[in-house]
Formats: sequence, structure tokens, C-alpha cells
Amino acid sequence: MSMQDPIADMLTRIRNAQTIGIKSILCPHSNFKFNILNILKDEGFIENVEVLAAGNKKELRIELKYYQGKPVIEKIIRQSKPSLRTYCGHDAIPLVRGGLGIAIVSTPQGVMTDKAARTQKVGGEIVCTVE
Repeated sequence: MSMQDPIADMLTRIRNAQTIGIKSILCPHSNFKFNILNILKDEGFIENVEVLAAGNKKELRIELKYYQGKPVIEKIIRQSKPSLRTYCGHDAIPLVRGGLGIAIVSTPQGVMTDKAARTQKVGGEIVCTVE
């Protein structure tokens, strides 16, 4: 059986691993997932992400970040789903927790944070929100 929503699967793996305190996890590779994880790394929500190649199959190793024993990511929610896509213009991109969290937006210029999309004045698909 094929996976219907690989982005939601990756976010669920992160959520589940942080619930039980695992330091690093593996997930199937895609360029879209790698871009999302690089944004999370740049914003300080995860420690590191690297691509592991075993034969013709690639995987992503995600090193999760904890502060004083608690996960840095309090909440990570998939916004746009395959059954209900969520698009908005640059002026309607939601503020997450009054600007303390981020929304990851897939735009024609690439995957970026909500702040970068507002400054570049591009809208797109709201992939997920992170608090």
C-alpha cells in the first residue's frame, strides 16, 4: 500500500519521537521534506538533518532538539492536507502564536517561512505550523 501523505507521516514521526524522548529518527527522503527540515534547522527547532544513501534508497536522519529535557517543538500541525489544500496570499498568511512560531509555506519561489513569504510578497500553500 502506498503512503497517501508523506509530509504528515514525517511530522507524525517527529511528534511521536519527541513524546518518548528519542534523539534521532529516520524517514524516507524527498527534496520537499529536506527543504522543510532545513527550515526547521535554520529556525532552531531541530539540531540537524542529513541524507543517508544506502544503495539506491535515500533516507533522512533527523536529530531532534531538547531544552532542559523538554522538546523544543511544542506543537507541529499539518495545515494543508491532500484532501483539503490551504492556499493564501502574502497578506493572509497566519501569524503563529503572535510571531513566536512559524508557518512553513510552499511558494513558487520555493519552501520558506511565513516571515520570508511576507517580506518577498508571495503567497502559497501553508504546509504546516510549528510552535
